[in-house]
Amino acid sequence: MATVTKSTITTDRQFGGVPYGNLSCLKYTFETNASGILVNSDKATAIGIGDVVRLGILPAGFMILGAEAIVSDTMTDTITADVGFLYTDGVDDANVPQDADGLFASIDVHDAVARFTLAANGGALKTAAPITLPKDAYLVYTNNVAACAAAGRVDVLVHGIMTGQP
Repeated sequence: MATVTKSTITTDRQFGGVPYGNLSCLKYTFETNASGILVNSDKATAIGIGDVVRLGILPAGFMILGAEAIVSDTMTDTITADVGFLYTDGVDDANVPQDADGLFASIDVHDAVARFTLAANGGALKTAAPITLPKDAYLVYTNNVAACAAAGRVDVLVHGIMTGQP
């Protein structure tokens, strides 16, 4: 039986240059008021069918390991949501394509309070190897099926490793 060693065993980066590690959980919130208007947004009307909401920025070099979506206040009846990422510069990357439903595809955010995990309720990353973003990307929430007409809240937690700028 042979013993095999990776050639990069001594140079693989395991920490982001800080003594306390680099494992991170980034939190983003999609919250609407009683009229279906996104709280703290640049839009004064309710979120409509197909609207793509930029929840925040996932930094370049962030290795996505997993995600959770926590519905703590249900949305308008029949609404589902996709959650993924789109690059801030609008230009796709051949090695790590942007994917608007890469984390969650059509999760039910209207029926009951719930916690969804990437492993069980996922988009394209559900069965893929971890990906490292080559550049900054928006975490996006796409509203499907119906316009928002009530208060609701979904928190998205993205788990990963800060590997530093590529």
